[in-house]
Amino acid sequence: MVSNNHPHPWSPLHAPKHLAKKLSLDRKTLSLASSDFGHINYETPLAVFEPSSETDIIDLIKYSNSLPNPFTIAPRGQGHSTHGQSLTHDGVVLNMNRLSDSRNGSEIVVYDEYVDVGAEQLWIDVLGATLKHGLTPLSWTDYMYLSVGGTLSNAGINGTTFRFGPQISNVLQLHVVTGKGDLVKCSHVNNSELFYAVLGGLGQFGVITRARIALGPAPTRVKWLRLLYTDFCEFSEDQEHLISFHEKHDTNGADHVAGYILANLPPPRDVSFYSEHDLPKITSLVTQYGLVYSLELGKFYDIDSESHVQEELAKLIKGLKFIPTFLFEKDVSYEEFHNRLQVDIEFLKSKGLFDVPHPWMDLFVPRSRITDFNEGVLKDIILKQNIPVASIIFYPMNKNKWDDRMSAITPNEDVFYVLGLFRGCFVKGELEASEAQNSQILQFCKDVGIDAKVYLPSFKTQLEWVEHCGSKWELIKERKDEFDPKKLLSPGLKIFN
Repeated sequence: MVSNNHPHPWSPLHAPKHLAKKLSLDRKTLSLASSDFGHINYETPLAVFEPSSETDIIDLIKYSNSLPNPFTIAPRGQGHSTHGQSLTHDGVVLNMNRLSDSRNGSEIVVYDEYVDVGAEQLWIDVLGATLKHGLTPLSWTDYMYLSVGGTLSNAGINGTTFRFGPQISNVLQLHVVTGKGDLVKCSHVNNSELFYAVLGGLGQFGVITRARIALGPAPTRVKWLRLLYTDFCEFSEDQEHLISFHEKHDTNGADHVAGYILANLPPPRDVSFYSEHDLPKITSLVTQYGLVYSLELGKFYDIDSESHVQEELAKLIKGLKFIPTFLFEKDVSYEEFHNRLQVDIEFLKSKGLFDVPHPWMDLFVPRSRITDFNEGVLKDIILKQNIPVASIIFYPMNKNKWDDRMSAITPNEDVFYVLGLFRGCFVKGELEASEAQNSQILQFCKDVGIDAKVYLPSFKTQLEWVEHCGSKWELIKERKDEFDPKKLLSPGLKIFN
């Protein structure tokens, strides 16, 4: 029996006509919106909303706010979150992809110094549109088939971050619909508190509908190198040398610096870069040492710089302590380099291995503790437990390229590393084992005092969120109270619910 003291839950059948006609109750649509790329969390929404304009989003949010028992709203682009950011069980999933239908050619508009782009657009399409004008965004994410709004709600990182900062550091202006239903144009100068809140804000403060992204001249080619190490200290020292090169030397440095851990885990992973001829000796090296460290370096160039790119590359790698016989080089187009993961993704899809659980974990690890992390996590947990990991990334970033006024959480050191454990679970028990290992890694960091921060975070309790946010927690709460006081937006992460 329902008490008269509590309002009845909302039903999509009660929505005003102009909203109801855009609310889908189709079983297949609801099923697709009930999970994300992680395939770990499942929440079936009450409906999926298909907006064709910013006005539709405003009306939906204001309608929910007007109810005695408001429903939650989870914006969804490509649904590439792994732990439920785009999910809700007692509300409406907001399908951002339908916004393109009403853009009338304004989805991506390129100017001399920036591009205006709908938040539902994919980065691969932003790249294609800007390259036609000889221009390019400066900061990227590794996987290009993500939505602009999706990566900006987190941070958007890859091997260019050390130089240009995360993607959120390259935004000039946003259009945002707040949790109160207000459409606000914001920037560093105007409505700056909302601007800083939503960038890296995990969808908690507003729905990004449009973004203005800084551009620069586009290179045409990339010298793409992988250098292998068996000594962790030499590997990390060389990475840090490369990310400081621009500030310490007059000559141009690297444009992309990343790193991979090649682990002796079944089956062999991270081999798509290498030729069939090189694989046996790489496999032998990994078998001998258990862990091999791969430094990835990208040097961008065009027809004007082609004549001296090889000389600049030689200066960059001079003195690096990699194994001399384990230097591998490719020369690819700028577009191919940024879209380099798509070959592997298409292979997995063709084998039916893409839509599986992905218990990924990304950590920001302070530089002062990376040696402890290598011994305690990479060697004593990941290598010894023999749980398959598709790919392990590990590379440094410069703190001064991040704007701490934004909501993203990072360690409080000048340099910190990102660790990415990218897993796909194909057999029974792998998901549970992988999740347990992720928890063990976090507990290890806590036990030995490594102040690691989870990137793309997911926690079960608010206390864990408070610990994660640290000194920013009070600011995060204040921003939520100001911009989404009824706690409607992105409930899947359970930060405030």
